[in-house]
Amino acid sequence: MQRARCYLLGESAVVLELEPPLSLESQQRIWGLTQRLLESPAVSEVIPGMNNITVVLCEPQSLALDGIERLQRWWEESEAMVVESRRIDIPVIYGGSVGPDLAEVAGHCGLSASQVVELHSSVDYIVYFLGFQPGFAYLAGLAPTLSMPRRAEPRLMVPAGSVGIGGSQTGIYPLATPGGWQLIGQTPVRLFNPADNVPTLLAPGDTVRFVPQKEGVC
Repeated sequence: MQRARCYLLGESAVVLELEPPLSLESQQRIWGLTQRLLESPAVSEVIPGMNNITVVLCEPQSLALDGIERLQRWWEESEAMVVESRRIDIPVIYGGSVGPDLAEVAGHCGLSASQVVELHSSVDYIVYFLGFQPGFAYLAGLAPTLSMPRRAEPRLMVPAGSVGIGGSQTGIYPLATPGGWQLIGQTPVRLFNPADNVPTLLAPGDTVRFVPQKEGVC
């Protein structure tokens, strides 16, 4: 079993953090543990992450130490939760003005721009969790060849729909925001709409495939 450690975060939360490596099976167990914790009257909020889970307690003064012990035990008892998965195709215009860092990514990786596009769009990515922004999906599955350091100077404003690479991950900015990922394209698909009954397009467990569009491909 993957080892885990628990510790206090501030005055009201407990964190369970797994040792590497990252895997779909461990993430599925985090989903299952999240569901179990949400049913506990002692828990105010549960925040799943990649290889970790943060639990906000209703009465941290009296429950913090007990929370660490209980969370550790529940993790050891947890089982993988296989959620209903949807396949969602995301059209992307690569390069040009909407993907200003595509050439830099290609040069860093020792590839042509078209090879970067081919690699990036030839993988089925799995949504592990949502965070950073409403609807921002952390995706697992980026080819190691495309791993790219974040920009030394983040942009003050990244347009909504921008597709980027940061470290060993790729993702889509749902909203305009400052950001430091390398931008390789953009999608017209709206990932977050607060007026919808389900405001986020993507959910943990979904499979995402990027589909290149002809316009703007370098």
